[in-house]
Amino acid sequence: MAADVVGYSRLMGLDEVGTARALREHRQITDALVAKHGGRLVKTTGDGVLLEFPSVVDAVECAVAMQAVMAERNQCVPEDRRMLYRIGINLGDILIEGDDILGDGVNVAARLEGIAQPGGICVASSAYEQVRGKVPVEFADLGEQRLKNIDRPVRVYAAKSEDLGMVAPVLHSEPTLLPLPDKPSIAVLPFQNMSGDPEQEYFADGVVEDIITALSRFKSLFVIARNSSFAYKGKSPDIRQVGRDLGVRYVLEGSVRRVGNRLRITAQLIDALTGAHVWADRFEGSAEDIFRLQDDVAEKVIIATAPRVERAEIARAWRRSSSNPDAYDYFWKALAYLAPATDKNTDQALELLSKATTLDPGFASAYAQAMVCHANRLSFGSIKDLAREQSEVARLWRIVALVGNDDGRALAGAGWAVAYMLRDLPSGKELIDRAVELNPNLVNAQASGGWISLWLGHPEIAVEQLSRAQRLDPVSTSFPIPMAHAYYFLERYEEALDQAQHFLQRHPDMHPALRIGAASAAFAGRDDVAHQLACRLLEVDPAFSVSRIGKYLGPYRRQEFVEKYAEGLRRAGLP
Repeated sequence: MAADVVGYSRLMGLDEVGTARALREHRQITDALVAKHGGRLVKTTGDGVLLEFPSVVDAVECAVAMQAVMAERNQCVPEDRRMLYRIGINLGDILIEGDDILGDGVNVAARLEGIAQPGGICVASSAYEQVRGKVPVEFADLGEQRLKNIDRPVRVYAAKSEDLGMVAPVLHSEPTLLPLPDKPSIAVLPFQNMSGDPEQEYFADGVVEDIITALSRFKSLFVIARNSSFAYKGKSPDIRQVGRDLGVRYVLEGSVRRVGNRLRITAQLIDALTGAHVWADRFEGSAEDIFRLQDDVAEKVIIATAPRVERAEIARAWRRSSSNPDAYDYFWKALAYLAPATDKNTDQALELLSKATTLDPGFASAYAQAMVCHANRLSFGSIKDLAREQSEVARLWRIVALVGNDDGRALAGAGWAVAYMLRDLPSGKELIDRAVELNPNLVNAQASGGWISLWLGHPEIAVEQLSRAQRLDPVSTSFPIPMAHAYYFLERYEEALDQAQHFLQRHPDMHPALRIGAASAAFAGRDDVAHQLACRLLEVDPAFSVSRIGKYLGPYRRQEFVEKYAEGLRRAGLP
């Protein structure tokens, strides 16, 4: 077992004496756990330790106990001062040299520790096979991993439990700091639901989404997208760390209380560089006033962060997603069902979106989201009647064209669905270009533009657009699939495979990721990975064959792209 403290150098820089003392105190506890499980301390390397155990079961049980104890000890510690361990466990032959142990088996354990998430545990397949079913811990299969200075791929499993949570690998032990944009930058964190009713969670989320959307319409602001902001949902993060993580100067946080027909929204804007409060305010009214309240919050944020923005621009920028509070509720409930967008959840979301548009026939974003739902079915290979659903997408498009010409979110969703579902690239591109013009910070417009560029045969432009979307939404998992396609057609196969595997860690059965992953692995010469992904694809979709690939790929204008994709799938062993 190799264990190491995450960001120890940074902690020492903040408080050298306190950090050294905390490490000694923590080790008194963890050393006792090692002894209890029969382990031997081989050596320490500053903040790291190398341990040897008589069995893998002992090692894993000790690792779980260590992480549980550390989680408990960190509860009352500020997030930027917490001492978190990463742990790697391997079973293999070693060389004994005095009291030290050496060899490939030790090196693999050290590399596994390096890709574990802070607070997490990664084990090699050799260790996993020995503990499967013998310890009260579940494991997530992370697939074959290329570890630094290890000449062969190693299959890795990440431990997960109620104490650890879902553990995923990280590529770098020290996160790269994002540079602040030239213009004022802001992230809006999830507002706390103070209503006492869990069913109102979607309502609080909807308030934040509309504030983000309103702010994003200003070309003078750089606004982080919802997905990245909502990575902090349910947490109480250090605002300065949020600023470093997302690369922003300002952070908005607040709460929503809804009791009956009464609403109270509190908000405070914080300078993430200093932790100082820029302003705080409270907004009250009835549920029918929700849109006015959101406007008030967004307007004050803009005035605080970009004082030179004219009030006239503020007035022109506002556009309501819906004038009907009940339709608004249905819309946000639908979006809650689409995370993740499974077949069952998509059906439920479509029902809610239909209710929203029945109540508010001018609700452009609801129509567009329904178009996306239909297109997703085609992408996932689950569509039942293609002609009928294409006809429905065309009908919804006509409505969006009438009621949503100034709604960037609606135009972006409609543009992707029109291009993918109806194979009408010029119209799809026109819709997305209009969305970007209205709102350059709209992340789904940038991402949809990336898809359009791919289908037009310009993967290099797609990479630029997707990189822009990823900068607006740094923690989103939405971009690996289109980015993998772009890298694939640029013959950057290893990078394409990395993108696909990154997505599959969270969504192991996702049809598009399995396809592009298998093809990329085949061209990269990773035959074992290609075969593994191909087999998994056939488990998910037993009827899949290479001859059907044109159905899934979208409206590619360059036939050589389709042929190249098909060749990759054939090399992967698909029928």
